[in-house]
Amino acid sequence: MTLAAPELDFFQRVYAVVLQIPPGRVTSYGAIARYLGSAQSARTVGYAMNAAHSLPEVPAHRVVNRVGLLTGKHHFGGFTAMQQQLEAEGIAVEDDQIQNFSQHFWDPVHEL
Repeated sequence: MTLAAPELDFFQRVYAVVLQIPPGRVTSYGAIARYLGSAQSARTVGYAMNAAHSLPEVPAHRVVNRVGLLTGKHHFGGFTAMQQQLEAEGIAVEDDQIQNFSQHFWDPVHEL
């Protein structure tokens, strides 16, 4: 997939937000899209996260779906890698679901 300049710019804006998520906290694709003023672009945020795996400084493991499911786990080079990274930061995960999701949720609209 070849990305056009506007998509690359959007991806860079997504990465700038993701880089600010503190360890032990998570956010959602939709929350990032809303923060960027493009509420209907949650799927594009997901594409950005898929592309972020070549950028080790971007903590893509901290971005999950709107209810705390690890929907992107298959992009981490193993089905447990995303969970292991989250658990290393103190986030409990059971059956691909972040436990106490609301306590760990970081909303860029309110935090930034």
